[in-house]
Formats: sequence, structure tokens, C-alpha cells
Amino acid sequence: MATIHVFIICSMAVVFASGEVTLEADRPWLRVKLFHTAVLECCYRSDKDSVQTTWLRHDGTTGPHPVNVSDLVTVGNKIHSSVTCGTLKLASARLSDSGLYRCWLNGADVLTHGTYLQVYEPLEKTINLSEKTKNDILIAEGLLLFLCILVPSVTLLLKSKKLHALQKTTAKREVENIYQVGIF
Repeated sequence: MATIHVFIICSMAVVFASGEVTLEADRPWLRVKLFHTAVLECCYRSDKDSVQTTWLRHDGTTGPHPVNVSDLVTVGNKIHSSVTCGTLKLASARLSDSGLYRCWLNGADVLTHGTYLQVYEPLEKTINLSEKTKNDILIAEGLLLFLCILVPSVTLLLKSKKLHALQKTTAKREVENIYQVGIF
């Protein structure tokens, strides 16, 4: 009798499990230049046809709130074999669009792991130099460094050579004067 109950419970679990949603791996982060297009996806496998995706945004200051669809923000679905992907397309990403985006799968009551969107403003060059100009500057720096090392070294060598020659002449005079002292 107990085996019949176990069989019935397992059969019911298989029936309920067949309608479950299996999440696919989300892209953990996406980095987009300011005013460029950002496309986010949340993919899942489901036997249910009634699963609808709702995009939520966590901006770090307040709780999650639904993403408002507009001309610049569109929502859609793509199906690849047995995987369904909810898509969110930001046509002209702004800095304020940065945050964690997650899908709420309405028919399955599941929240995906999400993708963090970072919108950045690229740095502009302050001095626009060609590669040839940069190479010329590096060569000039190298020559100046070489001269800064070479000139003091040569002057020290010449001074030490003169000092050595002076010490030789004074030593020679002292040797000559030793014999002259005893003649008186």
C-alpha cells in the first residue's frame, strides 16, 4: 500500500515538474559607451507557453522597479531551439541607465540572476599627438637622459685625471727635494 502512495506522489511530482522553468546562465555584466545600444537577455527553458517576462531594474538606491518601455527602450522575445530569451534593448544608453537588470518570469514566479549594465563616457584625448611626434619626444628624452649621465661622468673623470697628474708631480718634487736637504 505504501508503494502505491509513493508511486502516486512521484507521478504528481513529475507532472508538476514538467511545467517548471530552468534558467540559463545570464551574462553577468555588460559595459556600453554613452549613447550606444545595449541589448540585455534573460534566457530560460520552459514547457509552459504562458511565461511572460517583465524587466526590473535595481539602481542601488531604491528597490527594484519595472523598466518603462518607450521609443528608446524595447522589450521582446527570441526563441532558439528550446531556449526562450527575453530581450531588453536600450537604443541610446544614458549614464542613468546603469544598474542591475533582472527578468521576472510571470508564469513561473521566478526572478533571474540578472545582468549589471554599466554605461560609461569615454575619455577624450587632451593632447592629440601623432605616433611620429610621440616617438620623436621619446627619442629626445632618451638623448637628454644620456647627456645628463654622460656630461657629469666625463667631467668627474677629467677632474680625477688632473688630480692624479698633480699628485704625481708633487710626489716627484718631494723625491727630488729629499737629496738636496742633506748637502749643506
